Amino acid sequence: MIRSATASDARLLHEIAAITFPLACPPDALPESIKAFIDTNLSEAAFAGYLADPERELYVAEENGTAIGYTMIVHGDPSDPDVAAVVTLRPTSELSKVYVHPDSHGGGVASALVEESVRAAQARGAASMWLGVNQLNGRANRFYEKSGFAQVGTKKFLVGARYEDDFVRVRPL
Repeated sequence: MIRSATASDARLLHEIAAITFPLACPPDALPESIKAFIDTNLSEAAFAGYLADPERELYVAEENGTAIGYTMIVHGDPSDPDVAAVVTLRPTSELSKVYVHPDSHGGGVASALVEESVRAAQARGAASMWLGVNQLNGRANRFYEKSGFAQVGTKKFLVGARYEDDFVRVRPL
């Protein structure tokens, strides 16, 4: 089941993010950098802020009452100049986060979350949806390609004190 996240989900979102974010990092990412990113950007307080932001929408995937994944959409033009240069189909929304518990990989949960996120972006008038994904995350890149997100450029993504290289992918809506 996919549902809209509510203000009371901040802790639940932090817990699933703490499990799933490290899976998206390159193998040589420093554990202390991953922890710093989670503590800063994926904390319960950070999610409370995301949930209160009218330009963001979050969705939770649940199975038997347990959260197994989530997405976050950020509506509006990209602020990163590298992204703004390659995401030309506007208005756009960012698919900022797509994470599924490893025990649920391959079961269609990520696809359902992405499609719900696409519907939400369309409902807000977006003509495209974009995302950034680590260049070394082969599984995620194959998934996004299959889900209609074409590679259009690159950007940097800060994890701890080190910048990672991401592909920018776009899906016309």
